[in-house]
Amino acid sequence: MPTDAGKKAYVVALVIQVIYTGMYVVSKAAFDGGMNTFVFIFYRQAAATLLLLPLAILLERRNAPPMSLWLFTKIFMYALLGNTVSMNLHNISLKYTSATVASATSNSIPVITFLFAVLLHLEAIKLRAASGTAKLAGVALCVAGILVIALYAGPPLSPLNHHRAFHAHAAATAAGKQGEWMKGTFLMLLANVTWSLWIVLQARLLKEYSNKLLATALQCLLSTVQSLALAAAVTGGGGEDMSAAWTLRLDVGLVAVAYSGFVVTGVSFYLQAWCIERRGPVFLAMSNPVGLVLTVFCSSFFLGEVVHLGSVLGGALLVAGLYSVLWGKSKEQPPPPPLSAAPASETIMKQGCDGSNARTGAMNKEEDDEVKLEEEKRAKLDSQV
Repeated sequence: MPTDAGKKAYVVALVIQVIYTGMYVVSKAAFDGGMNTFVFIFYRQAAATLLLLPLAILLERRNAPPMSLWLFTKIFMYALLGNTVSMNLHNISLKYTSATVASATSNSIPVITFLFAVLLHLEAIKLRAASGTAKLAGVALCVAGILVIALYAGPPLSPLNHHRAFHAHAAATAAGKQGEWMKGTFLMLLANVTWSLWIVLQARLLKEYSNKLLATALQCLLSTVQSLALAAAVTGGGGEDMSAAWTLRLDVGLVAVAYSGFVVTGVSFYLQAWCIERRGPVFLAMSNPVGLVLTVFCSSFFLGEVVHLGSVLGGALLVAGLYSVLWGKSKEQPPPPPLSAAPASETIMKQGCDGSNARTGAMNKEEDDEVKLEEEKRAKLDSQV
């Protein structure tokens, strides 16, 4: 039976998946409603900065390590890679595809992160072991899943709700344009590649700059500046009405910005850190397929999104690839150390209390045999006397 702490970890993992499902759905609704994806990222990062930077200054100001120019340059480049570039690629691809594709391809992130760790000699693959074979099979399944989503649409599956909660043009139009669909899928893969590389580099960064909250807030701030420059260049040079592109109205676009900036960046990031600290990253990654199921249901119900068979099959291959890699990694984990170096007598007593008293019973049987043997010897001596 799981303990209360174990049950809490399951609840937290489920809440994280619900939060990300909401992000996919409201972001897709905002983009279908005409919101510029580059402007969206600027507002999202600005909202996240408003949340995290004051907290970092108040809580971590005294513990902040010194900042060199080289370290600041690193943080600037990491913000460009993992926040500005990755998030913009993700949102462009979401506009071209669907919330289901975004959720399905997120299962490839742990696999791609593992590949980067291998290339940087942070992980190893034992080719002759079952664990190594499982890892390679997982990578192959993920590649196959991406290709199926991109190249095979398949018959449409009827949406759960034909009356959308968010007004937007038909979400199925992107699926009908095969060229945009393929481009969006591969852009989503590229977004996951840049995000996975950022995860690996982030682990190295935190060894140099151990203040996690301040490092995250600084990257959000730098990404806000970068996103502002990028969005201004795109909206200013594309013939688009800048005032219309930058104006936030009381609609789903504002909801998406506030939700992504405050709930996803603030609440979800904290919950992920808590869950990883308590149960490890593998436990959290194992819950990703739950997010896929929730996204399929919510995007179909709220957006009237038509899910195609190819997306479902590709998502299943991605989930299988994820679990294959996680299984291979679990087989290479060292066994846990003994809880304590207690004396043998204490260990035997604990085993008896736990119900694992086979060893204790065997020792008692040996003692009974010795007592019987002594009694037989005494009986023989008495008879001789």
